[in-house]
Amino acid sequence: MTSLKEFFNQNDNDISKGISHKNNVIKRNIIAYMIVNGEATISYLAKYLHISVPTITKLVNELVDGGIVTDNGKVETTGGRRPNIFGIANSAIYFAGIEVGRDFIIGVVTDLKNNIVYTQTYNDFILDDNNDSLDNICTIIDRFLNNCGIDRNKIIGLGVSIAGRVNPVTGRSYKYFTENNISLKEILEKRINIQVLLENDTRARCYAEYFTGNVTSEKNVIYLHLGRGVAIGIIIDGKLFYGKSGFAGEFGHIPYFDNNIICGCGKKGCLETEISGIAVENKMIELINSGVNTILKDKYENTDIIHIDDIVSAAKNDDNLAIELIEEVGEKVGKSLSFLINIFNPEMIIIGGNISHAGDYIMLPIKSAANKHSLNLVYKDTIFKLSEMKDDSGALGAAMLIRNEIIEF
Repeated sequence: MTSLKEFFNQNDNDISKGISHKNNVIKRNIIAYMIVNGEATISYLAKYLHISVPTITKLVNELVDGGIVTDNGKVETTGGRRPNIFGIANSAIYFAGIEVGRDFIIGVVTDLKNNIVYTQTYNDFILDDNNDSLDNICTIIDRFLNNCGIDRNKIIGLGVSIAGRVNPVTGRSYKYFTENNISLKEILEKRINIQVLLENDTRARCYAEYFTGNVTSEKNVIYLHLGRGVAIGIIIDGKLFYGKSGFAGEFGHIPYFDNNIICGCGKKGCLETEISGIAVENKMIELINSGVNTILKDKYENTDIIHIDDIVSAAKNDDNLAIELIEEVGEKVGKSLSFLINIFNPEMIIIGGNISHAGDYIMLPIKSAANKHSLNLVYKDTIFKLSEMKDDSGALGAAMLIRNEIIEF
């Protein structure tokens, strides 16, 4: 058997369509089955995959020899010959996920079952649209993979999530590093020497939230990320919705306000200009400069910086100004969500991101405004929940998506 990295990174265009290719496809199907369903016997796999017992036996033994599958011994039966049962060896291969934020990078390493085995945050980073920032991203990713404690040869895929418009098929970001002739995916693959999947950060968080977070049986879910920017991830019938070019979910850029504030996208009055973390930061600074009292006044005078996390923390410490700003955001968010509720009739809306950490200060006005402005019959179908995911959810979602792509799950 070829090395694990070679086996999982083979491209259909690079190998023949003969027996070898067919066997690799069957092996991937065996792995996918075990990831979802757990252990299985040879006879059951043969029946499930419609493959002969001798062929399944041969391929499972090759996966055992390669360290991907383990022989877990005899299964108990009521009589007759006891068959051996096989399962996934979680430590055989790993996947890495990286979230490139505006002012941080978070990395995770996951095993075959999406368990996080290592995570690291890098706060000494600022995302800019230039080659120096790109070089810094590559350096941090390289350092992360070298220091994660996992044999780098066992890490066979890297998912990278980043803000802005991203087309996962072409591997291009249409917000950052757009002047290069080749895609960001190709740049990272050449620099890091690993297969890469590029994904939008909110969509990656949405994916992680859907499969490992608050969602139970719901199939139609909207994830709203209220961070320093604003966007949504959409799950329809249990699958991520991308739109034609992967640009679905740019909720923060609908023309919602008549305020003449220029958004980062270049247009005026976008939803993001008043409900994003950056917008709240700017309002807090403006109010401090006008003399309004807040417990954040000393911090701003000493540093000239107020972060949305500072405002959320101040609200939790009963700062009236911080509470008012967050509740104002909640009312505007709830009203804007009424459009999505009436259009999509979702089973669940999950609120995540920095501002979601304000808890009831943000959730209560959201629900009140959404109830007021949406159709009552439709609103009653929707469950609202705050995300309980950790800050590494974007990196986790990216790792999960590259895993799915590589094993063709």
